[in-house]
Amino acid sequence: MSKVTKIFPSDTRALAEVSALLEQEGIRLDRNLDYISAIRDDDYHIIATGSMFHNTLRCFAVDHRHRGEGLLNTIVSHLMEQQLLRGNLEVFLYTKPASARFFHDLGFYEIAHVEGRLVFMENQPQGFSRCLQRFQDETAAFLKDKKQTLDDSSRTAAIVMNANPFTLGHRSLIERASRENDLVHLFLVSEDASLFPFAVRQKLVMAGIEEFPNVCLHASGPYIISNATFPSYFLPDDDTASIGHAELDLTLFGKIAAVLGIRRRYVGEEPFSQVTDCYNQIMREKLPALGIECCVVPRLAVNGRAVSASDVRQCIKDGDWEHLQALVPPATYDWLKSGDAAGVRRRIAATPDVRHH
Repeated sequence: MSKVTKIFPSDTRALAEVSALLEQEGIRLDRNLDYISAIRDDDYHIIATGSMFHNTLRCFAVDHRHRGEGLLNTIVSHLMEQQLLRGNLEVFLYTKPASARFFHDLGFYEIAHVEGRLVFMENQPQGFSRCLQRFQDETAAFLKDKKQTLDDSSRTAAIVMNANPFTLGHRSLIERASRENDLVHLFLVSEDASLFPFAVRQKLVMAGIEEFPNVCLHASGPYIISNATFPSYFLPDDDTASIGHAELDLTLFGKIAAVLGIRRRYVGEEPFSQVTDCYNQIMREKLPALGIECCVVPRLAVNGRAVSASDVRQCIKDGDWEHLQALVPPATYDWLKSGDAAGVRRRIAATPDVRHH
């Protein structure tokens, strides 16, 4: 039986072999990887490879001289064992369209694809359907609680935000969407890959939207800007990776929008982050084709500078509480000054660059 071994980041020779094998298949070695595996032949040459990043599988290739030997199946089985050791029951993968049927036979199901480029699959046959149902149930409960009803003429919009942390800029964007629509779905990125944990971000957002009775808050789950759909959002800027991930993320969003009747998506202008600006550009191109208006709103400015969560984080790092107070709602400021925020303040102080997401 072929033995699968882990490739360590320090093994530059093996990494070069993996990269070369992937290039033969027209695949670039993804730098968003935290586990790389390989199978070697009797001469110790790498003849098959597959990798992981968090709960996703990616970067598969088998040397053409060894196809038909079941090597890819062995690699996938090994990676799924590693995912179980990580405690991940929901596992996602990227693959080329030509390989989708093979992975389907291994128990993966297509969720979405970017035409001619990649297919996004998961190992739970009803995973995406359950997420859609959750959004619908949360919406129904929200409307019932607010004693609101919607009809075909109702204007329904969406905002997706990380709110790391919640600022006056976020509040301004929500206020405009709330004013211009009957219902606003606010999807808060639930991936815990930011300096502010999801539970804290959720708490601060909930405090910030209390005055807007038509804003329904949802935890985004794994299908909107997550480490599964859009890993480069949480990592240093990488346009090449970001474009494919952004297109996939928006394809999934289009499916969510269709179920919830969303016809507009509001987004703030992005003068600081390369990844987010790239995402905004792709939204302006892709959303109209999905029947969704993309509303790009100028950022709220304080003293001539656009308000951003990255500036807030920098203020915390620098101890500039006076400027910070001008950037955030009172609830955010009070929490940041409280004892509850001590852990977050220490994490920010220990982070060299807090301006990225």
